[in-house]
Amino acid sequence: MDIDTALKEAMEIDGALGVSLVDYGSGMSLGSLGGGKYLDLEIASAGNTEVVRAKMRTLESLGMQETIDDILITLGRQYHVIRLVRGQAASGLFIYLALDKTKANLALARHHLKRIEGELTI
Repeated sequence: MDIDTALKEAMEIDGALGVSLVDYGSGMSLGSLGGGKYLDLEIASAGNTEVVRAKMRTLESLGMQETIDDILITLGRQYHVIRLVRGQAASGLFIYLALDKTKANLALARHHLKRIEGELTI
């Protein structure tokens, strides 16, 4: 699945507000859909890059040989899910998905993101 298809499929997840595919080395988005006046995906992508980097540094400092599947940030009205992309060709990327808590099923959203991440080709 290419980037555009992956982003479109992510936006079909119930409650999706916006989605980006982000290079956490540079903080730059490779593509995004959704967002709007109250969700600037460029700013969110750059900010979430710092979240990913901080968590990776923490794991390294702790000497943990674990990999991050996803990171969940829960807000009053939203869920923000950061799913790291696996594979040699996609190393250093994550999918960032913002969801409306009143419309989203978090377990299903995570399941769909895992499938999208697994089928994504760069």
